[in-house]
Amino acid sequence: MSRPVLDIVALRSLTAIADCGGFHRAAQVLSLSQSAVSQHVRRLEKTLGRPVVEREGRRTRFTPEGRLLLEQARRILAVHDEAVRTLLDADGDTVTVGTTEHAADQFLPRLTAAVQQVRPGCRVRFRIDRSARLVEAVERGSVDVAVYVTEAAATEGIRVGGLPLTWHAVPGWQRPTAPAPVPLVAIEDPCAIRRRAIATLATHGVPATVVGDAGYLAGVLDIARTGQGVALLAAVGPAPDGLSPYEGLPSVTPIPMSALARPGADPATAEAAFAAVRELLSED
Repeated sequence: MSRPVLDIVALRSLTAIADCGGFHRAAQVLSLSQSAVSQHVRRLEKTLGRPVVEREGRRTRFTPEGRLLLEQARRILAVHDEAVRTLLDADGDTVTVGTTEHAADQFLPRLTAAVQQVRPGCRVRFRIDRSARLVEAVERGSVDVAVYVTEAAATEGIRVGGLPLTWHAVPGWQRPTAPAPVPLVAIEDPCAIRRRAIATLATHGVPATVVGDAGYLAGVLDIARTGQGVALLAAVGPAPDGLSPYEGLPSVTPIPMSALARPGADPATAEAAFAAVRELLSED
């Protein structure tokens, strides 16, 4: 009896759905049709024999099995992409770009366009991970250029600006009446934005408690969409489906972002990528 096999292409679509907040944006980032991304998810669900993603109107929610698969998919793709880079780099001009989940749907298209402008015809691969792991990948040479939260990694890199942050919740959400603490939803520690949220509220004398956390941004969005709490998210591009900015809490200063290129990377490619991120973060 043959053993089930998880399709690499389908796993890449699954992680894109999580990183981009839905099927439509994932399809745009992957340069695929939305129906193709949906087919990839159905293929995974057929292999596992259970649903991994559920749609609620315009919202996308990962099932518990889907969140477990997403965690494993990231590990599989990281190993796969590093193996491809190491063993099959002769397949043409390829640039691997890394970024955190925060505003990935905005960073990746800009970085792709910037890289391909100075290297026409090159293939661009994506790596989405936590900041510290991105820096490690750059230093190993498995990622060419990475954008990450400065304070979340030991290597400072090149400062490229500040990522604006805004509280988000379901439309109509109201914070509990004082002295009840503000319910927060955040990525599990270590997470610089989680720390920034808690510290900002503490500075303003606003009690808070984390009522839900997740290993990845997709899980945070799923919890926030239930109305259980408020989340501090990147304020670049449109709000995630099912959420809207919430103005009833103290404003948060932008969190510094850095970029890093691997040793020996093409200087023109690195500078084009850095400039694209600076431009995005400087937009109002």
